[in-house]
Amino acid sequence: MLSTGDPAPAIELPDADMNKRTLAEFAGSWVVVYFYPKDDTPGCTIQANEFTDLSDMYEQAGITVLGISPDDCFSHQAFRQKFGLKIILLADVDKIACNDYGVFQEKEKNGVKKMGIVRSTFVIDPAGKLAHVEYGVTPKDHAGKMLEFIRSAAG
Repeated sequence: MLSTGDPAPAIELPDADMNKRTLAEFAGSWVVVYFYPKDDTPGCTIQANEFTDLSDMYEQAGITVLGISPDDCFSHQAFRQKFGLKIILLADVDKIACNDYGVFQEKEKNGVKKMGIVRSTFVIDPAGKLAHVEYGVTPKDHAGKMLEFIRSAAG
């Protein structure tokens, strides 16, 4: 698992419109990368809607938000359209970034163990280092907490 101060692993994934996006595009600025299990599920919808609700504040502060899940581009398109999402959704069907960031882990639900995405958030500073690492995120109010963290860290 990653820790604060580690260099952010590279990301190169397609967005909902099937355009290749890279973390390097946003070098020199703050980036929130959040991993979530599945489009259009309760917790994931709360999280995406909260980031969208604050998207103007994130944009004014020069912060980019990237949401990543193993869903494909078509699923992301439908999710974005259904809820009017204004954040960049990246498709990690092969779980490359999910593995690089250590979010594809064994999970247990109702006594059954299986591999899955642990909801996690990484704040990347303008130098490309992890300024904040959080595994096992609770979706409610998380977007606001990350905005406040960056405002405080950026001074």
